[in-house]
Amino acid sequence: MPLTNQNIEEPVSESGAADVVSKSFLNTHQWLQPVIVFAILLGVWEILSRVGMLDPFFMPPPSTLAQTLVELITEGFPENILLHTHILVTLKRSIIGYLIAVALAIPIGILIGYFQVLDIATQPFVTFGRSTAPISILPLFIAVFDIGEVSKIALITFACFWATVTNTIAGVKFVDPILLRAAQSMDTSRIRTFVEVILPAATPRIFAGLKVSLAIAFMVIVAAEMIATVFGLGALINEARTWFRTDITMVGMFVIGVIGYVASIGLDRLEHRLIPWSQASRSSE
Repeated sequence: MPLTNQNIEEPVSESGAADVVSKSFLNTHQWLQPVIVFAILLGVWEILSRVGMLDPFFMPPPSTLAQTLVELITEGFPENILLHTHILVTLKRSIIGYLIAVALAIPIGILIGYFQVLDIATQPFVTFGRSTAPISILPLFIAVFDIGEVSKIALITFACFWATVTNTIAGVKFVDPILLRAAQSMDTSRIRTFVEVILPAATPRIFAGLKVSLAIAFMVIVAAEMIATVFGLGALINEARTWFRTDITMVGMFVIGVIGYVASIGLDRLEHRLIPWSQASRSSE
């Protein structure tokens, strides 16, 4: 049988095989890369602290922060309030405020984005709302709702609402015209076009707004918990500042960052399940 190009397999060089193996390993263990970078940063931070290039009061070394974390878990601060109590209180306030904002912002944003007359009428209010710093509204909320839980949750709801509603409006307004023309060419009803074309096309932008709102929620809750409470990570950071415990302040900031990171990963997983085509299009770019 004569040899043809189809019967001949080109040999793979050792360097090419190594590249394939390394790429396969990195794709399978994508989590390993940020872990390595984080470990290197911690090591450099520890060394700089040990040699005196960083002030241990303002920048405690990672080993000190680890001891402080154990202290907060086992002994608590302030008034022997354990770390898990602070975390649960902060999560409760953040989740309630965030979910209320999402439940209000998504349907309102869909309506505004779909009906042009509503978009024109509400545009000044939306622009004003998203331009207003949430912290500046806190005194007003305290005056209206008192200094209890309601004012803190209301502040988170206000802060998260505008980012979600803005992205929802944009998602509905800026659907690809080609998709709309394709639906019209097939005599698709307005309801079916809305459900089967507009909503799926708007969902990626809606999820973008949800992620931005999530980050805003954890930023705002720190400020909200610094007033008239000793429970919550914001209160923990505030009390640590009062007692000049920089190590506790940094641990509190780190815990908030970890919670936000985990919550963001959860939203990414949810987005991947609900709209897998969006993830596929990003990976192909």
